[in-house]
Amino acid sequence: YTFNQIWNDAYGKNGSVAFHPYFKNMYLRDSNYKKFGFNKLYSLDSKPPITHQDHIDSSPYVSDAASYQNVLDSINSNDHTQFIQLVTMQNHAPYNDFYADNQFKEADVSQLSDEEKQSIDNYAKGISLTDQETADFLNQLNAVDKPVTVIFYGDHLPGIYSTATKDKNNTLVMHETDYFIWSNQASASAGVKLDPQTAGYVSSNSFMALAAEHMNAKVSPYLEMLTQVQAQIPAISRLISSNDSWGDGSTAYLDAEGNRVKRKDLSKEANQLLNDYRL
Repeated sequence: YTFNQIWNDAYGKNGSVAFHPYFKNMYLRDSNYKKFGFNKLYSLDSKPPITHQDHIDSSPYVSDAASYQNVLDSINSNDHTQFIQLVTMQNHAPYNDFYADNQFKEADVSQLSDEEKQSIDNYAKGISLTDQETADFLNQLNAVDKPVTVIFYGDHLPGIYSTATKDKNNTLVMHETDYFIWSNQASASAGVKLDPQTAGYVSSNSFMALAAEHMNAKVSPYLEMLTQVQAQIPAISRLISSNDSWGDGSTAYLDAEGNRVKRKDLSKEANQLLNDYRL
């Protein structure tokens, strides 16, 4: 069950649309987005292709600014409410010397190899540009005269921190990325922030419930169950690396402070909710 299907139920096949500024055949994207119920996936090789495809300097990837513009166009060209999914590519590997003006090359990190330093320099430059473009994107959404809520997150850090990952104390932090849930000025939830005591550490499977809480929206029994699961176990993640030292077998659980919790140490209520969630 995917979040966009709520919009499909309300608005039919035009309830949700997806943008991915890369190729739809990779990871069976074309097939999977159809299974999720998206009416259309716009990509570099879709028909028609994604509209905005600008690059920055010699980067091989579509810029975040261009990716955001595709979303803005979709919002401004439709009268009904939509669920819009965007995956960006600007800060994806490889991290070669793409940017003409990269101030991060001047950083003094002599303990790193030249190869690792170049990757981090260029990733940092890309993230810096993303910060600026994301702020501009949200400012443009604030000017839209209809409610818009954004769930923004990174799916993973890049595998370029070979020096940092040698320290087992960094294992957890190397699996964390930032996120935010934000609403524009036309929304009833403008300015609403989730409780940092419960929303400081979350996993992406909780975003449906957290967005509903942020918007004070009516929820289905399924979303209510997700809300209860997230309250008891703020973050749950399947481990996909060979290092499973920070989880419970193949799954890691974190408390509200981001500390590791073993399954056997969870409360009776939490374990019951996990069983419900598995079902």
